Amino acid sequence: MRQALLNARDLAQHAEAWGYQRFWLAEHHNMPGIASAATAVVMAHVAAATKSIRVGSGGIMLPNHAPLVIAEQFGTLAELYPHRIDLGVGRAPGTDMPTSKALRRRLSTSVDEFPQDINELMSYFEEQQGAAVRAIPGAGCDVEVWLLGSSLYGAQLAAALGSRTRTMRHVHCSLRFSRPCSLCAAVNVAACLSPLQISTKPWISRAESWWKNF
Repeated sequence: MRQALLNARDLAQHAEAWGYQRFWLAEHHNMPGIASAATAVVMAHVAAATKSIRVGSGGIMLPNHAPLVIAEQFGTLAELYPHRIDLGVGRAPGTDMPTSKALRRRLSTSVDEFPQDINELMSYFEEQQGAAVRAIPGAGCDVEVWLLGSSLYGAQLAAALGSRTRTMRHVHCSLRFSRPCSLCAAVNVAACLSPLQISTKPWISRAESWWKNF
C-alpha cells in the first residue's frame, strides 16, 4: 500500500510536468489494490508534493459522510493549498453493503436526500456570520465543487443547484455511457440552468477511467 501511495505522488508530479491541470483521487473502501479510502489524506499527500496542479476527489461519496465533516476536511486542504482544491461528490456508496454498515451509513437513507446533502455541504463553504454551525476551516474557502454522475440525473441536478458537473465515463461501461450520452448531459445542463447560479456560466467536464490489472 505504501508503494501505491508513493506511485500516486510520483504520477501527480509527472502529470504536472506534462501540463495536466487536475489530478483527482477516488473514494473506495474495502477494495484490495485501491489505497484511497481516506481520500482527503491522500490528496494532502499529493498536493504537498506538487506546486500548481489542482488536486481533487473523484469523488467523495457523500452518503458515507456528514456534509459538515467533508466541508471541514476540504476547507483545511484549501487553507494549506489555496486555489488548488477540487471537491467532486457523488451519491454511490463506493463499497459493499457490510462495509457500508461499518461506515455507519444510514442504510434507510433515500437517494432523494442527496440534493439536500449537497445544499448543506455547499452552504458550509459560504461566509455565514452568526450561523449556529459553521465549518472552521471551510467557511469562505475557495473550493470548487463538482457533481459526479454517470447519468443525466447528475447533470440535471448540477444545473438546478448551480454547481459544476463532471460526467463520469468508465471504460467498462462504454456502451451505456458513450460520447453521445456526454453530449446529452451537456444539453441537459444548458436546458436546466436557472437564473440564480453560483457560476456565471456552466462548466462541464468529461472524464474516463482506465483500469488495468498488473
